[in-house]
Amino acid sequence: MTSAEDQQLASLRDEIDEVGRESARTVELGGRAVVLSIAVFVLIVGYVLPWMGGAAGWQVLLGTGDAAGKAGAVPRLFAGTSLLFGIVASVLAITLRRWTLTWVAALGGWFATVDGMLAIWTRQSAAGLSSPGPGIGLVISEIAMAVLAILWFRTAWSRS
Repeated sequence: MTSAEDQQLASLRDEIDEVGRESARTVELGGRAVVLSIAVFVLIVGYVLPWMGGAAGWQVLLGTGDAAGKAGAVPRLFAGTSLLFGIVASVLAITLRRWTLTWVAALGGWFATVDGMLAIWTRQSAAGLSSPGPGIGLVISEIAMAVLAILWFRTAWSRS
């Protein structure tokens, strides 16, 4: 073998190693990407629907309108965590297909799901007769967040 052939062989070996490293960092979602995208869309729809009284999810998140004083900390925290992990992290993970982002979406999704359960519970227990209970948007957002968390956790855990 000549020096030129050795150099080409080394270059080919480096290229193969780089493809292997890139493959190890990338996740293949397959048909699950469609279901994840639909769940993200449902979560976005949940932000438009009422979460408590006449206040939509985005109003609870921003503390505007009649949601400013009535929302409480837990529903606002759920609005923020579901936005961060359910929408932003999911869109990034679907787009970039990185294992680290699937784990961020999975673990953050579980945190947001638990927070959503607490948000519904606090709206039911603290609502009483004078303030509104949980709205349909809050319930839909919680279901979508739970579906996202389950799918992301199954995806992240499937790495072999």
